[in-house]
Order: sequence, then C-alpha cells, then structure tokens
Amino acid sequence: MDKLISRRDLEFLLYEVLDVEALTRRERYRDHSRETFKDILDVATRIAAEHFATHNKKGDQEEPWFDGEKVHTIPEVKAALEEYRKAGLFAATHDYELGGIQLPYVISTACGAFFKAANIATTSFALLTAGNANVLRKYGSQAQQKKYLIPQLEGRYFGTMCLSEPHAGSSLTDILTRAEPQPDGTYRLNGSKMWISGGDHEVSQNIVHLVLAKIPGGPLGVKGISLFIVPKYRVEPDGSLGEPNGVKMAGLNHKMGYAGIPNCLLSLEDAVGELVGEPHQGLSYMFTMMNEARIGVGMGAMALAYTGYLHALEYARERTQGRRLGDKNPTSPAVPIIQHPDVRRMLLMQKAYAEGSLHLCLYAARLVDEERTASTPQAAEQANLLLEILTPVVKGWSSELGLKANELAIQVHGGYGYTREYNVEQFYRDNRLNAIHEGTNGIQALDLLGRKVGMQGGAGFELWAGEVQKTIAEARTQTALQGYAEQLAESLQATTDVTRALLGRAAEGAVERAFANSFAYLELFGTVTLAWQWLQQAQKSLGKEGPFYQGKLEAARYFFNYELDKVPLLAARLKRLDDMFVCPEQDWL
Repeated sequence: MDKLISRRDLEFLLYEVLDVEALTRRERYRDHSRETFKDILDVATRIAAEHFATHNKKGDQEEPWFDGEKVHTIPEVKAALEEYRKAGLFAATHDYELGGIQLPYVISTACGAFFKAANIATTSFALLTAGNANVLRKYGSQAQQKKYLIPQLEGRYFGTMCLSEPHAGSSLTDILTRAEPQPDGTYRLNGSKMWISGGDHEVSQNIVHLVLAKIPGGPLGVKGISLFIVPKYRVEPDGSLGEPNGVKMAGLNHKMGYAGIPNCLLSLEDAVGELVGEPHQGLSYMFTMMNEARIGVGMGAMALAYTGYLHALEYARERTQGRRLGDKNPTSPAVPIIQHPDVRRMLLMQKAYAEGSLHLCLYAARLVDEERTASTPQAAEQANLLLEILTPVVKGWSSELGLKANELAIQVHGGYGYTREYNVEQFYRDNRLNAIHEGTNGIQALDLLGRKVGMQGGAGFELWAGEVQKTIAEARTQTALQGYAEQLAESLQATTDVTRALLGRAAEGAVERAFANSFAYLELFGTVTLAWQWLQQAQKSLGKEGPFYQGKLEAARYFFNYELDKVPLLAARLKRLDDMFVCPEQDWL
C-alpha cells in the first residue's frame, strides 16, 4: 500500500493546493465533506492494495488466451472488479437517481490513481466502462440508458470504444466499417476494429461496444462518421440477454504492456447496432470518451511513474554498495546507494516528474468539476477552454515524463532492475504503451499546436497564460520564490512569442514548416506548465516545517534549475522553422 501513491502527497495536492473542499459548497456536492472524501479514498486504497496489486505480476505473466470460442483471463481479474463493483465505484460520480453518490470527479480521479498504480491492466476494464457510460449518459436516449447505461453503472456490463481499424490506425477519416439502416430502426454493421482493449472476455455479463461507422450516402471524411451501440449479446426488452450479436473475435494482440487485459481484433458481421444521437455526429460524441480517456492515460502514466519512484526509493535506502565520494578507505562499511549523487539525481528526477504530473492530472480533473458545477456559464466556459488546451499536455507530456521516470527507476535498481523479479521492469513496459494510447504523443503535440492554442482566436492559450501569470504575480511577493517567478515569466513570454510566430506563419500558408516541429512545442508547453505547477507547490510549502515540505521545495528547485532552463533552446529551435522533418520531393531516408 505504501508503494502505490503517497497518500500524504495526494492530500497535500487535494486540500492545500487545489482546495477541493470548496467543491462541497456547490449544490451537487453539498452532501460531501473532507470526511467523506477520506472514507472513499480509504476504500479505494484498501481495495487497490488487497485485490488489484496482488495479481498485477500474475496478470502480466499469464496473459488472456483465446480457445477458439471464448477469451479467458485469470480469475483474480473478475474477483478484483467484483470488489470494485460492491464498493459502488462504477457509479460513484453519477447522479443519485442513477445509483451514484455524486462524487466530485477530482476525488474519483484521485481514487483511480491507486488502482492504476496497483494494476493498470485490470483497472482499465473499469475505466473504459466509465467512459462508455458517460457517453451514453450525455447522448443516449432514455431507452438506451435503461438498456445499456444502468447495467454499466451497476458493474454488470462493461464497455469499450471501437475506433481504429487495421488499415487506418489513428486516421479515422479512412475507416471503412459500414452501418446499413434497417426497417426496424436498427443498423447492421460490417467491418473490423483493431486494438480494442477489453474487446472480448467473460469477466462481465455483457460488453457494450461503442462503434464508429459510416452510414452509406453520408458526408465524406470525419463528417460522415456516426456512433453506434453494438452489444456482445443482444438485450431483450425485459433486460434479459438474448442471442450473441455479430461481434466476432478475430484475434488477440499481445502487447508489451497492459498484458492482463485482452486487446482484440474484432470482426463485425451483420452486427445489430443502435444509433447514438444524430447521424454523422459520432466523432464529436466519441470525443467525450476520448478526452476523458486521455486524462486517464496521463493519470495512468503518472501512477506508474509514481509507484516506480516509490519502489526505487525504498530500494535505494536499503541497498548498500560502495562508499561516499572522498572515502578512500576500503575497510569502511558500504553505504546505502541513496547517498551517491547520481542515484539522488535519478530519484529527484522521478520525484519531480511523478509529483508534478500528479498535480497536473488532478488540476485537469478539478477543471472537469468546475465545468460541471460553475456558478456562471462564463466560468464553466473558461474551465472548458482551459481543459481543452491542457488535455493533450496531460496525456502527451505525462506519458513522456512517466516513461522517463520508469526508466530511471530501473537504473536505480542496477542490474536487478532489468529482471522480471523486480516490479519496475513491468512498470516500464506498461507505461511504454501510454505513448500510443488514445492518439500518439505526436498527434497530441499536433493537436496542441495545430488546433488547441489557436482555437477561438487563441482564447484558450490566453486563459492558460493568464493563470500562469497569476501564480507568477503571487510568487513575486515571496522573497524566496522571486527568482523562480522571474524565470517562469521569461519562459512564459518565450512560449507566447513562439506560439504567435508559428500560428502566424501557418496562417500565411507555411503550415508544414510551422507545425513540423510540433513535438518540440509540446515539450516547451509541457515544461512551462509543470514549472507553473511546481511553483504553486513551492508556494504552499514555503515556511512549513518537516521533510515533506522540504522535499517539495527541493523538487521545485530541481525543476527550475534542470528542466525549465531548456526553454530558451526549445524556443530557438521552433523559431527557426526548420524543415528537417518535412517530406521532400525525393525522399532520401
């Protein structure tokens, strides 16, 4: 339990930095308090430690298998998710009338951190179901909610999202799955869907697939995509399960991580589907689930980085090897490796990445609550704008830093870290997948630069910059933080200048050159964003006693001295508009 996520750190961020108790003054959350938040976090921590972490390694070593008829998983997966169901966690954030407890999303996200750190593969069944349910809650008809939403909130049905196809990958414009309308109002779907996590199994009674497909005669490209409910088993009017639908297992994909959840190639063969909402609006509907999943991927990357850091920290404190620099006496006792400068460097980098990313992910979740319960439409719109611009950063930059942290955790363990005997090896493999989940990090970078920072005339970017400026202004009043404030102000100005320059060149027609280095822009934007978060943590730690707060101040010092100083180099690189990565007329690679 003590090597999943630091409960002390989580509570520091929730209560001292993000002030989640203020949410209890909102009508939706008025029945909650810090005490109820503590109770639900206690439950989540216990279940994660006792029922999820205990089979993480077994699930990695004994992957799901297909016998030609059914997909099998180890029994511990179903047992763990049954504990999750009995605790009411599938429905926790939903309305009372739907069986939920109207838990703030930020608290639900905090609970999820423990489950992801404990066993990200098994947890993914629940998280995909939650995203599926949120789409149906927002866009499904009353009849569809009764048939498919309620059973998911009860934990009886699980959900998936079916976007990619074998030939198209992330290019949804090119999907070929077709949905033929029928006289009874249903559709018959034919096509293939690839990389479907939880696509087939016997863990739940039924599987509700949300499938993107095109209705013949619709608009070309993404404007012609519609969204359909396609269950594994058809659901009768009385709620009982009917015949198997035309969703066939075509194969299992064996990925390098998340091995405990089956990842499937599905074949749709005259599968009966129900249209969600209006025709040709499927992609916009699915973005409800995709954006939530992107925050979830960032949170998962952070959780794996965090638990890897805690494992490495414990190992470094216990493992003795070598002597302190300057001690030339071969008879001196060996010291714990945490006393060696390079080991401390690696641990401090992990701490800065993991704890900074946790702050960012919880901040994004707090924006979801703000958007849902803000006192004015303007405040809700601002929360939405800020969330829109931060979503690719939460997903993309957290998964980049998270993987780096896990790499460092392995190195701290020395040769042992490269063996499967130690958990950090699996954490790295699991986290490596987060760079591909829900859109590659390159796609996130292009989304950030090519769409998000320029949307609504740059309103989202200006809002983000304004929030960073507020923190800078506050830090300038604290003598010990004035240097950080000035450094962040310079970095923010550099980011603003680069953004304007790139968008300006794109508007003039130089789109490829302006956006070809978008990954460097993600690094720039992500680094400044995490520096902003670390400055806030430093503000809340200044003047407080104890090693916890001292650790926060030292991690902030590291981030400003060793990470934020990359900004001038990144800004200069972007301003050059280098065409190195633009495909030439005659390729030379």
